[in-house]
Amino acid sequence: MVTRPTVATVLTVLAVACSPPSPPADLLIYGKVWTGDSTRPWAEAVATRGDTIIVVGARGDVDRLRGPNTQVLDNGGALVTPGFMDNHVHLLSGGFQLSSVDLRDARTPEEFTGRLRAYASERQPGEWIVGGDWDHENWPDAPLPQKEWFDSVTPNNPVFVSRLDGHMGVANSLALKAAGVTRATKDIAGGLIVRDPKTGEPTGLLKDEAMGPVYAAMPAPSAAQQDAALARATSYALSKGVTAVAFVSAGWAEVAAILRAKQGGSLGLRVALFPSLDGWRRVADSVARNGPGDDWVRLAGVKGYMDGSLGSTTALFFEPYADDPSTTGLETTNRDSVAAWIGAADSAGLQVAIHAIGERANAVLLDIFDSVAQAHGARDRRFRIEHAQHLRPAEVERIAAQGVIAAMHPFHIIDDGRWAGKRLGPRVVNSYVFRSLIDRGAHLNFGSDWNVAPIDPILGIYAAVTRRTLDDKNPGGWIPEQKITLDEALNAYTGANAYGVFAEGTRGVIKPGCRADLVLLEKDLFAIPPEEIATVQIRATIVGGEIGYQSSP
Repeated sequence: MVTRPTVATVLTVLAVACSPPSPPADLLIYGKVWTGDSTRPWAEAVATRGDTIIVVGARGDVDRLRGPNTQVLDNGGALVTPGFMDNHVHLLSGGFQLSSVDLRDARTPEEFTGRLRAYASERQPGEWIVGGDWDHENWPDAPLPQKEWFDSVTPNNPVFVSRLDGHMGVANSLALKAAGVTRATKDIAGGLIVRDPKTGEPTGLLKDEAMGPVYAAMPAPSAAQQDAALARATSYALSKGVTAVAFVSAGWAEVAAILRAKQGGSLGLRVALFPSLDGWRRVADSVARNGPGDDWVRLAGVKGYMDGSLGSTTALFFEPYADDPSTTGLETTNRDSVAAWIGAADSAGLQVAIHAIGERANAVLLDIFDSVAQAHGARDRRFRIEHAQHLRPAEVERIAAQGVIAAMHPFHIIDDGRWAGKRLGPRVVNSYVFRSLIDRGAHLNFGSDWNVAPIDPILGIYAAVTRRTLDDKNPGGWIPEQKITLDEALNAYTGANAYGVFAEGTRGVIKPGCRADLVLLEKDLFAIPPEEIATVQIRATIVGGEIGYQSSP
């Protein structure tokens, strides 16, 4: 007996046969695709049209979308991932540092001084010298710098160069004079003017809020200088596979530079902006008047401070520093002010991100977050702790229970791990507790804190997976029980970061309908020893379906 097709079947076949073919894709990408999508974690190819991913699957699934003008990127067996996002950058500072004096890897005070001499010799008289990013922990016995080291080689230029963490800087005599900082200057709340113990004269070293008078004395960069710094920063970030950033502590002149780049079509990165917490009202008024923005530039929330940094001995702890029993750190912003501003910002519907590094700073901040959440009622507010470097087990539990995002920076592990033990003694085991946070179900995402640390997600992934310090003294990992897996580290730079800025519906995974933000690596991270991850380079970075960076063949 022959079964005749039904009328409905015939009509369906005819409809398919007569339907117009799908328009070709703009871009086809082949490789070992880690999608970040738990329902389909792996694929062989991706097709995009405009700024959107349209097909993810086997090569055959996307080959049919190849047209005469379709671009093709074939990554062979190397890894393709969602675009890396960075949860915490000082974007224009990074751009300015790319053209400033580089003191980060100076290995001695003499090298520090020599680099300043060489840089100053090429500057115009009166031109400020800033940036630097020095690290005294690189120097024998780790002495802190003072103005006498370089006054004589910078006689015509005010100098203020910061420690790489941004919580301490050293000024020469010209810069101190411009700022009006003298022996008679009173101490500044939330900061420290380091003084000669015999004479009371400032040594030039200023910590946290005490840096304010020098910053106030510096001439503001012009709009053209801001634009050039942003262009440098954008190009460099794309070369590292970064497709989106959270720009924290963004000043309004910096916000204006971002908007100019967007309007001129040169931005190249997606940017979530977090201006200063104490200016919450201006942010709230702007959002109410103009809306928060779009997928390219979004006025996301506000960012404040609880304490300083471990390297500057200004991170706030319950107990004194092991190598400086005279201090437990600094509360760089009065906690009552922080609580009032967080409450006001939350009432205005803004996301709040607060810098907290020491154990006590994190505990106090969690108290404030909890109080505000209880007072204002349940909503999807996604409070963030920026850094969350040193957490007692009790605070780990609270972060998970309160739904707070731990916005952390793994490169600091392999950097700070060289010397953090002398600062903290036995409590150092509470440092960068990634494994504990993930195991408790906390929201953990990653970034760099650039220009404090390199804006390179590959280095961050390497640090999170291996925890091998830069001095090679911890080949098995520093506090190895806190290592995480490669999958977990990739998620922290992609999907988890999208969640961190309320963008999980459109970014952070490779699946149809999401934004076409992808990265092509030169190797498969899953096929090489973890110790080799740090050497892997970026082949191409795609943002919104456009190739923003491509390495030379």
